[in-house]
Amino acid sequence: MKALGIGLIGTGYMGKCHALAWNNVSTVFGDVERPRLVHLAEANAGLAASRAREFGFARSTADWRDLLSDPEIDVVSVTTPNQFHAEMAIAALEAGKHVWCEKPMAPAFADAERMLAAQRASGKVAVMGYNYIQNPVMRHIRLLLDEGRIGTVNHVRIEMDEDFMADPDVPFYWKSEASSGYGALDDFAVHPLSLLWSLFGHVEAVIASLAKPYAERPLKEGGRRAVENHDIASVLMRLPGGISGVLMSNRSAWGRKGRIALQIYGSKGSILYDQERMNEFQLYTTEGRATEQGFSTVLTAPHHRPYDRFIPAPGHGLGFNDLKVIECRELIAAIAGMASHSIDFNHGLRIEQSVHAMARSFREGRWVEIASA
Repeated sequence: MKALGIGLIGTGYMGKCHALAWNNVSTVFGDVERPRLVHLAEANAGLAASRAREFGFARSTADWRDLLSDPEIDVVSVTTPNQFHAEMAIAALEAGKHVWCEKPMAPAFADAERMLAAQRASGKVAVMGYNYIQNPVMRHIRLLLDEGRIGTVNHVRIEMDEDFMADPDVPFYWKSEASSGYGALDDFAVHPLSLLWSLFGHVEAVIASLAKPYAERPLKEGGRRAVENHDIASVLMRLPGGISGVLMSNRSAWGRKGRIALQIYGSKGSILYDQERMNEFQLYTTEGRATEQGFSTVLTAPHHRPYDRFIPAPGHGLGFNDLKVIECRELIAAIAGMASHSIDFNHGLRIEQSVHAMARSFREGRWVEIASA
């Protein structure tokens, strides 16, 4: 497969993460041509030029539409705030580019539907930025479930917590605007939903409660502004096979930095995982004598592939950006027509469907069934 030409829109936290992935994917995996970093777009021309030098892109622009007209670009990474995803991803697909778009698809479900329609009309590959599913731990947990190591799963709990909104004096910014989405649901809960999809399939029914710990926040220029979405979400779920589930998400949880706590309970054991300790998981099985039963801690190692592509020794650990490199390799596989462990726009829309069902459930105070696509 020829070296792909890459365009990047947005150079913040996730923009840099995508740049690192494009820069490192060939070095780590060795079985793909090194991508050509062609063109970078940022709202400010000076910042765009600076970021292009730092990230290794050949050209820069202050107008993302100029980037889409560049014939050397094959793939566009969209890493801008949520409310811009739909317009940019659709335009990129219509320009004949493959798309790697950060989550969520879009705050409005109709826009997410338009994104999927644009992908289908273009025939191009379009995937979402759900890198947590790429963790070798998650791949091994799926293997354990497939092998029936903990028997029939009957209950799943998953929590995602961080504390970047915990301080009531954090100034109002775009993540608290209604235009960015529901808040904890689509800014946060989509990540746990991606893990549930990779392990069990899509959610079938939900009943949700949302909360605002702070009704307003200070403005940098003075005064205060009402918070327009919710920082806390609590959801009861029904998963495929009648599995009961609980999802909790909190952007204002003091002391939590990057927690995704997953608990899976089955008829013959349990599996526990915490994203803040992303290179290990705990396994309990009822095998053996009761006097020796207990949770065992398993550290990731080269036999938990593709850990071996990064580090030859066990227990040293991968990081967030490494998962993005794996995600990048899966995208390249999809473009090449190979099997790919990634969330395309079709499955991405199913996650958006779950989010909107949760919001509807909260508004109407009842269980909401989620129709299969």
